[in-house]
Amino acid sequence: MTLFDQNVSRAPATEPATPRRWGRGTVTGAWALTLAIVVLFVLTLVPSGYVIQQPGPVYDTLGTSTNADGQQVPLITVPNEQNAATDGQLDLLTVQVSGNRERTPSWIELLQAWFDPSRAVVPIDRIFPAGQSTEQRNTENAALMTDSQNEASAAALREQGYTVPQTITVITVDEAGATAGILQQNDVITSVNGTDVTSVEGVRSAVQDAAGAPVTLGFDRDGSARTAEVTPKPTDVNGQQQFLLGVGLGISFDLPVDVQIQLNDVGGPSAGMMFALGIIDKMTPGDLTGGQHIAGTGTIDADGNVGPIGGIRQKLYGARDAGATWFLAPEANCNEVVGHVPDGIRVFSTSTLSQSLTALETIRDGGDLDALPTCGSGS
Repeated sequence: MTLFDQNVSRAPATEPATPRRWGRGTVTGAWALTLAIVVLFVLTLVPSGYVIQQPGPVYDTLGTSTNADGQQVPLITVPNEQNAATDGQLDLLTVQVSGNRERTPSWIELLQAWFDPSRAVVPIDRIFPAGQSTEQRNTENAALMTDSQNEASAAALREQGYTVPQTITVITVDEAGATAGILQQNDVITSVNGTDVTSVEGVRSAVQDAAGAPVTLGFDRDGSARTAEVTPKPTDVNGQQQFLLGVGLGISFDLPVDVQIQLNDVGGPSAGMMFALGIIDKMTPGDLTGGQHIAGTGTIDADGNVGPIGGIRQKLYGARDAGATWFLAPEANCNEVVGHVPDGIRVFSTSTLSQSLTALETIRDGGDLDALPTCGSGS
């Protein structure tokens, strides 16, 4: 007979394990992550209302550019060029705009640009005014570039002692303006109230001085001298009352030297000063740069006055990245320059073409750089 031990042990019955709960902090973090992902997704779809300015291409005014046929040609051509070869550079700078009204940058792109000192986030209305299409803006900038080249040529020639006659020409006539039916496109304005005028600003000042009273305009049409009385229309401009003729005026020059500037796909007026310096360098013996790599920016008028431009901080970085060690900045932009100069570049300020030439000559000759005007301690 087989005996069995009554005390044989049995394996205890197993019970299901209790699920482990997430801590409150883990749950909160998961929800925060989920929310962030949703927000980022939404931000990629929602228009931002901003665009990004960043450094654009850099062009040496003493070098070459690509023409409409894809060929490399001199950026500036003058007769009997005196300085055909140089080791130095006179760079003009551009700013690229990322985005437009048809396609604005995403909020993620804006965030990245915000922390990049070489780029700037700006309201879209500042670059693309309401009601203006991208095509209209490009057309306007192309016209400004043409005017800039003409003004630079005149300034460069006058700086060298040439006489450069200029005329004030009617470019457009507002059909609802004060001169509608009186002035025509290509009329040449010669006087206001009997006083000769030689600049667009001179016409504007004379009209404003009349404070709304009728003015007598002298003008030439097809070689025939005429006069007409016009009553300017009062208009609110940025909260101030101004009196307008309702015309777009431009200046044309009778250049005694055939200066040719070839630069495609670049608009705006800010290259004027560097064009003028490049023209002078090519027309005069010797080398203005002394083999140095110099960049700069600034508008210019036919009398050699250098004016402010936009995007100067981006241009400073563009100059640094292109290898320039010297930079000429308009005096009127100095408040934007101080504290924003990249390492490796030194900035001098200028308000006239003559002052810019003095800076170049001082750099070339190893003169007293500390005696040149700067934009303050930030330079």
